Amino acid sequence: MAPKSKEKAKTSTSQPLPAIEDLFSSIHEHNQQSEYEKSVKVADQVLSIVPSDEDAIRCKVVALIKDDNIDGALSVINSIKNVSIDLGFEKAYCLYRQNKIDEALVCLQGRERDPKALLLEAQIMYRLGKPDACLDLYQQLTMAEIKKLKVSLEVNTVAGLISAGKASQVQKALEGLKIKPTSSFELAYNTACSLIENNNYADAEQLLLTARRIGQETLTDDFTDEDIEVELAPIIVQLAYVQQLLGQTQESTNSYVDIIKRNLDDEPTLAVAVNNLIALKGSKDISDGLRKFDRLKEKDSQIFQLSQALTAKLSQKNKEAIYANRVLLLLHANKMDQAREICAALPGMFPESVIPALLQAAVLVRENKAAKAEELLGQCAEKFPEKSKLLLLARAQIAASATHPHVAAESLSKIPDIQHFPATVATIVSLKERAGDNDGAAAVLDSAIKWWSNSMTESNKLSVLMPEAAAFKLRHGQAEEASRLYEEIVKNHNSTGALVGLVTTLARVNVEKAETYEKQLRPLPALNTVDVDNLEKTSGAKPIEGTAASSIQEEVKKEKAKRKRKRKPKYPKGFDPANPGPPPDPERWLPRRERSSYRPKRKDKRAAQIRGSQGAVAKDKQEAAPSTSKSNQGASSKPNAPAPSSSRASKKKSRR
Repeated sequence: MAPKSKEKAKTSTSQPLPAIEDLFSSIHEHNQQSEYEKSVKVADQVLSIVPSDEDAIRCKVVALIKDDNIDGALSVINSIKNVSIDLGFEKAYCLYRQNKIDEALVCLQGRERDPKALLLEAQIMYRLGKPDACLDLYQQLTMAEIKKLKVSLEVNTVAGLISAGKASQVQKALEGLKIKPTSSFELAYNTACSLIENNNYADAEQLLLTARRIGQETLTDDFTDEDIEVELAPIIVQLAYVQQLLGQTQESTNSYVDIIKRNLDDEPTLAVAVNNLIALKGSKDISDGLRKFDRLKEKDSQIFQLSQALTAKLSQKNKEAIYANRVLLLLHANKMDQAREICAALPGMFPESVIPALLQAAVLVRENKAAKAEELLGQCAEKFPEKSKLLLLARAQIAASATHPHVAAESLSKIPDIQHFPATVATIVSLKERAGDNDGAAAVLDSAIKWWSNSMTESNKLSVLMPEAAAFKLRHGQAEEASRLYEEIVKNHNSTGALVGLVTTLARVNVEKAETYEKQLRPLPALNTVDVDNLEKTSGAKPIEGTAASSIQEEVKKEKAKRKRKRKPKYPKGFDPANPGPPPDPERWLPRRERSSYRPKRKDKRAAQIRGSQGAVAKDKQEAAPSTSKSNQGASSKPNAPAPSSSRASKKKSRR
């Protein structure tokens, strides 16, 4: 049989060129009909005739990629030798599909930046969490190139703007493209996501409902019901999320549960629904939440790790939220070892995020290691100064709970955005007072007053800060500083309370000045008839019987007594007060032996009789008397002794 195969090979290599053209025609027909497996087989026939045919190799690789056989396509590309064919773009795309993002980016570097390469590089930048670079690459593409590639630029542009934190620019971008948000259900969905980022939840809900309706109308002709459910599942989950934000918890819970029960062939949407449902429940039913998270992990992994499909398709923000919620559930379940393992792996997964540091600090706090948590958060705040606000707030909270007021005050002092707000100032002053740093607390108050004095904002907080600063200084013996602040408040704000505080403070420092300001106070009525000199000589006012004051107090008491309303008695269920029935036993709460109806049990007279063995002669009464008394004494001294012991002893005596 071997020689025949060789002859076949020779005849096949000697086939004329039109036969190869026919094979390429069949490849084209199979591609038009999406029969990619047949295209691969025909391409193999061409390669069996001409092993180094570049077109056949490219057709085979492209057919394998469209057939979602990424591993097969990549193995074909890597097996090519002695053939000068450029498949760098195809290799980069295969690596991108395998979630080898960095390797895919390396393959694209140094290549000609044609439209396909720019589009793939933009997708890679989006996956790497670099939305600004992604938008720059989209802007380099012309409309003609975009139409040729059959890519919806508006959908990708809106997604890139949202990821870059520029959701407010979405409306302007759509106006520049002259496209309405409702032109497609994908664009309506992305635009609704931008409204969510702008906290416009009501409009986002309406636009998501419109997106679902448009999707149902446009997909009915070309897709099955199951495929339509898969396509619209992200819209339903996002709509449930908006309802959750609007406080419609029951509706959102039902939507999440329905999506999870359907078990659709859309793992990213299922993962988002599971995460949002667990976040909605919080610490309720922790074991059920952990079981739901276990459905998302890699099956062969010992620790919790998202599956490869989810790792490739979910955004960095979604993956981080899932891992964070998993750690929080483990902390609630007191599974510290598992939480520690996940926290150790998170910095490598999300190197540009501060969430891993916050989770590690939470684990340390649960282990009563507050000092280490404070140190970790402080180091992370220095590493990410632009994201340090959340870290410093968490550090201040941990330090305040661990009775480290100086650390808490230091952390709050490093947040410039909230530094001079009254609430922040009051917190820092209180912490510094607790730490014994009164001078530092006074400096904080002075700095806040100076900042608001130079501020040009309409909502000036000097009227709130200055009285508190004056009261603080007065409390700590700085009467002159307090009087200066009160005087400034009186001049600028004309406050009666500040005028009273100024007079009270100046009375300790400068009596003459206090008297001048005292004249500005409004006189109280009925004080003209009071003799102040005689009042100072008295030891104090005492109530006298029969005076007007005492009579007024008695009248007030009488009025209060009259106001007391009588409440109707509460009867048991089913009780009719008109027919109460027989009265209850008045002795029902007494012990039974104390009741009048109690009758003790009769004593058994036969218990005192002494009996001998069978056939023994009965003793007379005089001899039996002492034995009965002894038996009674023994019974009274040992009331709990077992009965058989006495009978056995009597039997032994009778046998002897």
